Amino acid sequence: MEELNYLVPIVDQVRQDHPKMALRYIYKMIKPRTMGRDAFERQFTELGYKVRIDRNFRRTTDSSGVVRFENLIKGRELTGVNQVWVSDITYYEMDGRFHYLTFITDLYSRKILGACSSHTLRTVQTTLPALRKALQTRTGMKLRGTIIHSDGGGQYYGKEFVQLTGHSGLVNSMGKDVYDNPHAERINGIIKNNYIVPYGPVTPAGLAKALNKAVKMYNSEKPHSALDGLSPDNFERIIHNSAVIHKEKRSKKENYDNSNSSILKTVNTI
Repeated sequence: MEELNYLVPIVDQVRQDHPKMALRYIYKMIKPRTMGRDAFERQFTELGYKVRIDRNFRRTTDSSGVVRFENLIKGRELTGVNQVWVSDITYYEMDGRFHYLTFITDLYSRKILGACSSHTLRTVQTTLPALRKALQTRTGMKLRGTIIHSDGGGQYYGKEFVQLTGHSGLVNSMGKDVYDNPHAERINGIIKNNYIVPYGPVTPAGLAKALNKAVKMYNSEKPHSALDGLSPDNFERIIHNSAVIHKEKRSKKENYDNSNSSILKTVNTI
């Protein structure tokens, strides 16, 4: 059951790329480590992936009786960084095998805070290391109450992941399908198709190196239309400097007001 919950979002993505592909061929592409072909076909047929695929192939993991967190970001208006982080996992086919890319992104600044590559879908190799990198990126910043939003993949309610989010003060949130996490989906496509594929890594080490380069290029140099043409790093730098200037002005005003208050008290005493 654990691997099934991990596989659902990946099978959804494969079906997006290959809408008519039969389950047995999807099995050959993904090559699950602990599930045989017959079990794979049976499980996903029961979930509706073999029936009327052209009508609707997307299914959530609700039917499996798994943990689901409330969607906390729907209709939410953002005013700064570290209010909402979004995350998703995508696949990358290399040397006839599937590898996986996990991203955690600040929804306000569009900056990728944590990313990792892996050859399995286990929590300890996907969402957990990506989250640790994101927390490291935000070292020294107040994160209590930050929402981390994802789809219903098993990697986002695994024991280790939930323990780390709770310990860090993050609040878990989930959408029901890809439509509830569009920005994370967009990051998947941009990094995979615009960077990783052209870089053309052929080994796991090469994939990890390509991913690090892609994230660096995306964060530091790529103009973003939602950020008035700025890169995520430049956008965050500007809002940080603006906050510092605002804080200094407020501090000077408070000092001025306190000084005038003292003068007034002196005058009143006289």
